[in-house]
Amino acid sequence: MKLINTLEFTVFSDDLSLIPITKDQCRVVNTISPNSYGITTKDSEFEKALKTSDYLVLDGVYFAFASLMLQGKNIKRNQGPDVFYHFINRLNKRGGKAFFLGSSESTLKKIENRANDEYPNISIETHSPPFKPEFSAEENKTMVNKINLFKPDILFVGMTCPKQEKWAIQHRERLNAGLVICIGNVFDWFAGTQKTIHPIWFKLRIGWLVRIFLRPEVFKRNIGNQMLFFWHVILIFLKIKKI
Repeated sequence: MKLINTLEFTVFSDDLSLIPITKDQCRVVNTISPNSYGITTKDSEFEKALKTSDYLVLDGVYFAFASLMLQGKNIKRNQGPDVFYHFINRLNKRGGKAFFLGSSESTLKKIENRANDEYPNISIETHSPPFKPEFSAEENKTMVNKINLFKPDILFVGMTCPKQEKWAIQHRERLNAGLVICIGNVFDWFAGTQKTIHPIWFKLRIGWLVRIFLRPEVFKRNIGNQMLFFWHVILIFLKIKKI
């Protein structure tokens, strides 16, 4: 299994088929991007969550700029939609259970309907948690109990970054699930509540540009973190800043 360490993050750079779907222990798959790197510089709990993930995969291509500049190594792209479709297709081939945690009841219903149509060998369960910055102990207990009662092979979490990544790591030891995969915006894309970005734009490496036009508010929210990432990489490359 190929791993690349850059900016003190160990990133998975191999085929997703090497990640097992087994219930011998609960494993967490998180993604890293320039935006999430920027958030880690201000949120130590989020930084710890990414660094202690069982598998940290590349979201998009631009975090690989760091490894190319600093180590001369590229990282295999395994962004959110790639991860989701890889694992849900794998699970459908063998049969199993998938739990979707996050988003609204209406979005989850659309996810369930589509998944039942396209992935008939997967049993689906969902839960819409309260929309709030932090959950109470009772709310967390309700979520964990509902997940454990269903015993999913895969738990997909879509509660936005950095809340979803921190929640997954905080509760990893209590979850009766094979894999916990944080995929955020993929919930809305799969449900059809937001317009999807055609795969050709990702192959051309300008999916980010298309997303700016589709959701300019996300660009405005994330641009500071993204620029901080590129700035840090350049400073480290010039040996002005230490890792």
